[in-house]
Amino acid sequence: MPDTGTLREKNYTFFWQGKSAEEIRECGVGFAVRNSLLGMVEPGQQGTERLLSLRLHTSTGPVNLISVYAPTLGTTRDTKDEFYDQLDMIIRSIPKEEYLILLGDFNARVGADHNFWPSCLGKFGIGEMNENGQRLLELCSYHDLSITNSFFQTKPQHKVSWRHPRFMYWHQLDLIIIRRSALKCVLLTCTFHSADCDSDHSLVCSKMRLQPKKIHRSRPEGKPRNNVSKTAHPDK
Repeated sequence: MPDTGTLREKNYTFFWQGKSAEEIRECGVGFAVRNSLLGMVEPGQQGTERLLSLRLHTSTGPVNLISVYAPTLGTTRDTKDEFYDQLDMIIRSIPKEEYLILLGDFNARVGADHNFWPSCLGKFGIGEMNENGQRLLELCSYHDLSITNSFFQTKPQHKVSWRHPRFMYWHQLDLIIIRRSALKCVLLTCTFHSADCDSDHSLVCSKMRLQPKKIHRSRPEGKPRNNVSKTAHPDK
Protein backbone atom coordinates (compact mmCIF):
# COMPACT_ATOMS: atom_id res chain seq x y z
CA MET A 1 0.00 0.00 0.00
CA PRO A 2 1.29 3.50 -0.79
CA ASP A 3 2.44 6.23 1.57
CA THR A 4 1.83 5.99 5.33
CA GLY A 5 -1.48 5.08 6.88
CA THR A 6 -3.67 3.12 9.25
CA LEU A 7 -6.74 1.03 8.60
CA ARG A 8 -9.05 -0.34 11.27
CA GLU A 9 -10.91 -3.54 10.50
CA LYS A 10 -13.17 -5.72 12.64
CA ASN A 11 -10.46 -7.34 14.77
CA TYR A 12 -7.19 -5.69 13.77
CA THR A 13 -5.79 -2.28 12.92
CA PHE A 14 -3.09 -2.08 10.26
CA PHE A 15 -0.21 0.39 10.29
CA TRP A 16 1.99 0.63 7.20
CA GLN A 17 4.75 2.59 5.52
CA GLY A 18 5.56 2.53 1.82
CA LYS A 19 6.55 4.73 -1.07
CA SER A 20 4.22 7.30 -2.59
CA ALA A 21 1.56 6.25 -5.08
CA GLU A 22 3.58 7.85 -7.91
CA GLU A 23 6.68 5.74 -7.22
CA ILE A 24 7.40 2.13 -8.07
CA ARG A 25 6.52 0.19 -4.93
CA GLU A 26 8.81 -2.80 -4.51
CA CYS A 27 8.80 -2.97 -0.72
CA GLY A 28 6.85 -1.91 2.33
CA VAL A 29 6.53 -2.65 6.03
CA GLY A 30 3.75 -2.62 8.59
CA PHE A 31 2.05 -4.04 11.66
CA ALA A 32 -1.29 -5.70 12.36
CA VAL A 33 -2.37 -4.93 15.93
CA ARG A 34 -5.34 -6.51 17.66
CA ASN A 35 -7.88 -3.78 18.40
CA SER A 36 -8.01 -4.68 22.08
CA LEU A 37 -4.34 -3.61 22.32
CA LEU A 38 -4.67 -0.23 20.62
CA GLY A 39 -4.66 1.59 23.95
CA MET A 40 -1.06 0.44 24.44
CA VAL A 41 0.18 1.55 21.02
CA GLU A 42 2.48 4.49 20.44
CA PRO A 43 3.34 4.78 16.72
CA GLY A 44 7.01 5.37 16.05
CA GLN A 45 8.69 8.26 14.34
CA GLN A 46 8.58 8.65 10.56
CA GLY A 47 9.73 5.38 9.04
CA THR A 48 10.80 4.26 5.59
CA GLU A 49 9.53 1.70 3.12
CA ARG A 50 11.98 -0.75 4.76
CA LEU A 51 11.80 0.12 8.46
CA LEU A 52 8.86 0.98 10.70
CA SER A 53 8.82 1.11 14.50
CA LEU A 54 5.99 0.81 16.99
CA ARG A 55 5.99 1.03 20.80
CA LEU A 56 3.72 -0.84 23.19
CA HIS A 57 3.20 0.38 26.74
CA THR A 58 2.62 -2.86 28.65
CA SER A 59 2.45 -3.87 32.29
CA THR A 60 5.98 -5.27 31.90
CA GLY A 61 7.33 -1.98 30.56
CA PRO A 62 7.78 -0.50 27.07
CA VAL A 63 8.14 -2.98 24.20
CA ASN A 64 9.71 -1.60 21.01
CA LEU A 65 8.95 -3.38 17.73
CA ILE A 66 10.76 -2.78 14.44
CA SER A 67 9.23 -4.15 11.24
CA VAL A 68 11.98 -4.91 8.72
CA TYR A 69 12.22 -5.53 4.98
CA ALA A 70 15.94 -5.67 4.20
CA PRO A 71 17.53 -5.29 0.75
CA THR A 72 18.06 -8.49 -1.23
CA LEU A 73 21.47 -9.99 -1.91
CA GLY A 74 21.66 -8.41 -5.38
CA THR A 75 20.87 -4.87 -4.19
CA THR A 76 23.57 -2.22 -4.53
CA ARG A 77 26.02 -1.72 -1.66
CA ASP A 78 24.87 1.89 -1.24
CA THR A 79 21.28 0.73 -0.63
CA LYS A 80 22.46 -1.84 1.90
CA ASP A 81 24.67 0.72 3.65
CA GLU A 82 21.76 3.13 3.93
CA PHE A 83 19.45 0.45 5.30
CA TYR A 84 21.87 -0.77 7.98
CA ASP A 85 22.80 2.79 8.96
CA GLN A 86 19.11 3.58 9.49
CA LEU A 87 18.52 0.37 11.44
CA ASP A 88 21.57 1.03 13.60
CA MET A 89 20.30 4.54 14.34
CA ILE A 90 16.86 3.26 15.39
CA ILE A 91 18.38 0.63 17.69
CA ARG A 92 20.65 3.23 19.30
CA SER A 93 17.66 5.48 19.99
CA ILE A 94 15.94 2.85 22.17
CA PRO A 95 17.03 2.69 25.83
CA LYS A 96 18.90 -0.53 26.55
CA GLU A 97 16.68 -1.33 29.54
CA GLU A 98 13.59 -1.51 27.28
CA TYR A 99 12.44 -4.57 25.34
CA LEU A 100 13.42 -4.55 21.66
CA ILE A 101 12.09 -6.93 19.00
CA LEU A 102 13.11 -6.85 15.33
CA LEU A 103 10.98 -8.92 12.99
CA GLY A 104 10.49 -9.32 9.28
CA ASP A 105 12.18 -10.36 6.05
CA PHE A 106 15.91 -9.75 6.52
CA ASN A 107 16.83 -11.32 3.16
CA ALA A 108 19.84 -12.80 4.93
CA ARG A 109 21.01 -16.35 5.52
CA VAL A 110 22.75 -16.37 8.90
CA GLY A 111 23.74 -20.04 8.89
CA ALA A 112 24.43 -22.23 11.91
CA ASP A 113 27.92 -21.34 13.17
CA HIS A 114 27.11 -21.06 16.87
CA ASN A 115 30.78 -21.39 17.83
CA PHE A 116 31.77 -18.28 15.86
CA TRP A 117 28.66 -16.25 16.78
CA PRO A 118 27.78 -17.61 20.26
CA SER A 119 25.87 -14.53 21.41
CA CYS A 120 23.88 -14.16 18.19
CA LEU A 121 23.10 -17.73 17.15
CA GLY A 122 21.82 -20.68 19.11
CA LYS A 123 22.83 -24.29 18.50
CA PHE A 124 19.94 -25.02 16.12
CA GLY A 125 20.57 -22.77 13.13
CA ILE A 126 20.22 -23.98 9.56
CA GLY A 127 21.94 -23.49 6.21
CA GLU A 128 25.04 -21.53 5.24
CA MET A 129 25.78 -17.87 5.90
CA ASN A 130 25.85 -15.47 2.94
CA GLU A 131 27.08 -11.87 2.61
CA ASN A 132 23.83 -10.36 3.89
CA GLY A 133 23.85 -12.82 6.77
CA GLN A 134 27.33 -11.80 7.84
CA ARG A 135 26.34 -8.15 7.84
CA LEU A 136 23.27 -8.87 9.95
CA LEU A 137 25.29 -10.96 12.40
CA GLU A 138 27.83 -8.15 12.76
CA LEU A 139 25.00 -5.76 13.65
CA CYS A 140 23.56 -8.26 16.14
CA SER A 141 26.97 -8.81 17.71
CA TYR A 142 27.55 -5.08 18.13
CA HIS A 143 24.16 -4.49 19.78
CA ASP A 144 24.10 -7.78 21.74
CA LEU A 145 21.07 -9.16 19.89
CA SER A 146 20.10 -12.81 19.40
CA ILE A 147 18.29 -14.44 16.47
CA THR A 148 15.59 -16.43 18.23
CA ASN A 149 14.91 -18.75 15.26
CA SER A 150 18.19 -20.56 15.99
CA PHE A 151 17.61 -21.30 19.67
CA PHE A 152 14.92 -23.98 19.41
CA GLN A 153 15.28 -27.61 18.35
CA THR A 154 12.44 -27.88 15.86
CA LYS A 155 12.11 -29.87 12.65
CA PRO A 156 13.99 -28.42 9.63
CA GLN A 157 10.72 -27.51 7.90
CA HIS A 158 9.79 -25.38 10.91
CA LYS A 159 12.98 -23.33 10.53
CA VAL A 160 12.75 -22.29 6.87
CA SER A 161 10.27 -19.75 5.52
CA TRP A 162 10.97 -19.15 1.81
CA ARG A 163 11.69 -21.40 -1.18
CA HIS A 164 13.81 -20.21 -4.09
CA PRO A 165 11.50 -20.20 -7.15
CA ARG A 166 14.17 -21.53 -9.53
CA PHE A 167 16.38 -23.83 -7.46
CA MET A 168 13.55 -24.87 -5.10
CA TYR A 169 15.79 -24.74 -2.02
CA TRP A 170 14.23 -23.63 1.26
CA HIS A 171 15.90 -20.85 3.25
CA GLN A 172 15.47 -19.08 6.57
CA LEU A 173 15.05 -15.39 5.71
CA ASP A 174 12.28 -14.26 8.06
CA LEU A 175 13.72 -13.70 11.50
CA ILE A 176 12.69 -12.55 14.97
CA ILE A 177 15.53 -10.89 16.87
CA ILE A 178 15.59 -9.78 20.50
CA ARG A 179 18.10 -8.47 23.04
CA ARG A 180 20.19 -11.33 24.40
CA SER A 181 19.34 -10.23 27.94
CA ALA A 182 15.66 -10.98 27.20
CA LEU A 183 16.23 -14.29 25.42
CA LYS A 184 14.87 -16.25 28.40
CA CYS A 185 11.48 -14.63 27.72
CA VAL A 186 11.17 -16.37 24.33
CA LEU A 187 9.37 -19.70 24.62
CA LEU A 188 9.39 -20.70 20.94
CA THR A 189 10.05 -19.33 17.46
CA CYS A 190 9.05 -21.43 14.44
CA THR A 191 7.48 -21.39 10.98
CA PHE A 192 3.84 -22.28 10.23
CA HIS A 193 3.53 -23.28 6.57
CA SER A 194 -0.19 -24.01 6.87
CA ALA A 195 -1.08 -20.34 7.47
CA ASP A 196 -2.47 -18.65 4.35
CA CYS A 197 -0.72 -15.26 4.19
CA ASP A 198 -1.13 -14.61 0.44
CA SER A 199 2.66 -14.50 0.18
CA ASP A 200 5.54 -16.65 -1.05
CA HIS A 201 6.89 -16.47 2.51
CA SER A 202 5.52 -18.67 5.28
CA LEU A 203 4.38 -17.25 8.60
CA VAL A 204 7.01 -17.14 11.37
CA CYS A 205 5.71 -16.76 14.93
CA SER A 206 7.35 -16.28 18.28
CA LYS A 207 5.76 -16.98 21.64
CA MET A 208 7.09 -14.83 24.47
CA ARG A 209 6.42 -14.29 28.13
CA LEU A 210 7.75 -10.86 28.99
CA GLN A 211 8.75 -10.18 32.56
CA PRO A 212 8.68 -6.88 34.44
CA LYS A 213 12.06 -5.21 34.58
CA LYS A 214 13.66 -5.15 38.00
CA ILE A 215 14.05 -1.69 39.45
CA HIS A 216 17.06 -1.31 41.69
CA ARG A 217 16.37 1.28 44.36
CA SER A 218 18.95 2.55 46.79
CA ARG A 219 18.18 1.98 50.44
CA PRO A 220 16.95 5.07 52.26
CA GLU A 221 19.37 6.42 54.77
CA GLY A 222 18.42 5.60 58.35
CA LYS A 223 17.63 8.34 60.81
CA PRO A 224 20.51 9.22 63.16
CA ARG A 225 20.07 7.78 66.62
CA ASN A 226 20.37 9.93 69.72
CA ASN A 227 22.84 8.89 72.42
CA VAL A 228 20.54 8.61 75.46
CA SER A 229 23.12 7.08 77.81
CA LYS A 230 24.18 10.48 79.08
CA THR A 231 20.61 11.45 79.93
CA ALA A 232 20.04 8.57 82.36
CA HIS A 233 19.11 9.57 85.97
CA PRO A 234 22.21 9.34 88.24
CA ASP A 235 20.25 7.62 91.10
CA LYS A 236 19.23 4.71 88.89
